[in-house]
Amino acid sequence: MDSVAEQQSRLNQLVDISVRKCAVSHAGETEEISRTCANIRHINLSKNLVSSWETVTAIASQVQNLETLNISENKIKFPSTSTSVSGVFSKLRILALNQTEVTWTEVLLCAPGWPALEELYLTSNNIAVLERPDNVLQTLKLLDLSDNQLLDGNQLHLIAHLPRLEQLILRNTGISSIHFPDAGFGCKTKMFPALKRLAINDNKISQWSSINELDKLPSLRSLQCHNNPFMDTEKNPETLRQLIIAKISQLEVLNKSEILPAERKGAELDYRKIFGNDWLAAGGNWNPEKNKPSEEFLAAHPRYPSLCLKYGAPEEGELKGQQPLTLKNQLLTLTIKCPEKPEQKPVEKKLPESMTVQRVKGLLYRLLKIPGSELKLSYESSKLEGKEVELDNDLKPLQFYSIENGDCVLVRW
Repeated sequence: MDSVAEQQSRLNQLVDISVRKCAVSHAGETEEISRTCANIRHINLSKNLVSSWETVTAIASQVQNLETLNISENKIKFPSTSTSVSGVFSKLRILALNQTEVTWTEVLLCAPGWPALEELYLTSNNIAVLERPDNVLQTLKLLDLSDNQLLDGNQLHLIAHLPRLEQLILRNTGISSIHFPDAGFGCKTKMFPALKRLAINDNKISQWSSINELDKLPSLRSLQCHNNPFMDTEKNPETLRQLIIAKISQLEVLNKSEILPAERKGAELDYRKIFGNDWLAAGGNWNPEKNKPSEEFLAAHPRYPSLCLKYGAPEEGELKGQQPLTLKNQLLTLTIKCPEKPEQKPVEKKLPESMTVQRVKGLLYRLLKIPGSELKLSYESSKLEGKEVELDNDLKPLQFYSIENGDCVLVRW
């Protein structure tokens, strides 16, 4: 405590200052901040009594190298006309304006003064309508609009051409659909060209078509989509995850969990098989000259043709007597053991007997947190004492190997 107090007493050396909830309302005496705290780079002014943007500018003008500014939870009056561009915020990279009642129009009026801004946080501001940012916010890499009730998903088109935007957080924004009308099935959109990470959890997205649309984003690598109605259409969380993975080709992380190559392969093979009969019924055919699936099928499954190109069309034998997608078939209670890793405790899992070996591997990668090495599976049964049966075909279901309740699956890598 003494060493921290001593460090904080040297005001001229402080780089990071937090005066959260300290009833700050004004900048103080002229040049007082620059005299006493010349090295500040990061300021947290959240939950204070700052009432105008002029006050914020007066504080920032005394901090030459200001990089991070948090003025959230202040009831601030923002300029209603375009502000004169000064160098006050020339080095500002991160700005938080959460719960300040700022409108998007006011953001755009102030934005010419933020030429280097990379992260902008605007949560809980009652922002309903967006406008196109012309010649401003062009350096922005992260935008957080969570807890604003946007009018509709089309509002996103207005911010879709920010050239460097890599992360967009839209948690609880009330959107019910996502659509990129400039690109057809299997094509990439020109919107959000750099977007890598998207969070759309806690929204009202009810149709799988919106997930299909996300495959059009050329740079998308990470998606969070918990708590949307479309997720209630599939009761089994494992199947749900596989459907999303199969629908978005370049995704590497889903709901904060990495998608390993083996899991992607299993998801895509299963998707191709699950919807094989629908593909045939809609005009699909093993003969390339006769293969003309309907527009309706392609709208529902835009990735299906590319999956057939990647793995070949599903064979007739794969589609016979297929289990329903709901996976309500019999569950097996199995013990998972790692015989060569005694520190790994055995785990009990209930798995559908129709689950393929490939999908079991995908589950085990996440369950056991194994890096991307090749898994070898086998099983022991009380009926086959002293014998191990190898699960050597990734495409076969568990029932193919006659695994029963209470058997033990052995995992090696």
